[in-house]
Amino acid sequence: MGQLEGKTAVVTGGSAGIGLATAKRLAAEGAHVFITGRRETELEKAVAAIGNATAVSGDVSVAADMDRLYERVREHGQGLDVVFANAGINHIATLDQLTEEAHDALFDTNVKGTFLTVQKALPLLNDHASVILTSSTAAEGGAAGMSAYGASKAAVRAYARAWADELGSRGIRVNVVSPGPVNTSLWDKAFGDRAEEMMETVAAGLPSKRVGDPDEIAAAVTFLASSESSFVYGANLYVDGGLNQI
Repeated sequence: MGQLEGKTAVVTGGSAGIGLATAKRLAAEGAHVFITGRRETELEKAVAAIGNATAVSGDVSVAADMDRLYERVREHGQGLDVVFANAGINHIATLDQLTEEAHDALFDTNVKGTFLTVQKALPLLNDHASVILTSSTAAEGGAAGMSAYGASKAAVRAYARAWADELGSRGIRVNVVSPGPVNTSLWDKAFGDRAEEMMETVAAGLPSKRVGDPDEIAAAVTFLASSESSFVYGANLYVDGGLNQI
């Protein structure tokens, strides 16, 4: 414990799932964590669960909302050491079913939101800060119904490569974590009453024979956030139960 003592972190999509688990872990390691999300009630509950945290409601795809978040970070007065650009959405639809509205919503949150999260953080980033982006195994897979989501996450992976090069002269590390199937509320949103059945079906095809837990992704993000990964730049860390590895 204490790997991030005295550090300041931002976690987008921090009120539930992987974001909340990671915010808890970063706080446990000593960081003050700023979380953001669109639902104020859930943010308030998350702050109570995290402890050393501040919530700022907002939408990552709206520049003014991100300016407001980073103004609160600036007021904290210690710069910024960790950015976990995690907010994301999914929408399952085959090519003939995919609407322009759904396609744009995916790219607004997953791609534009990641861009704004990192670009708006630049004036506050301390030297040797760590930026972690959330991609997905879907960025390389070709599952039916996941084309727009996979394309959006492939864009996130491309961002990390270029940004790692651009920011490396300051010792700022940009890396990616790519979760596989993880037990979060996204399953319920995507599959409704079939969520548990779908998780069991997916798990059966994994070397792990189970889906992941948000805490397992949080552990990987914490590694990338800490000095333990000081020579890791532009990497993509799969935490996927072996899905994309065999």
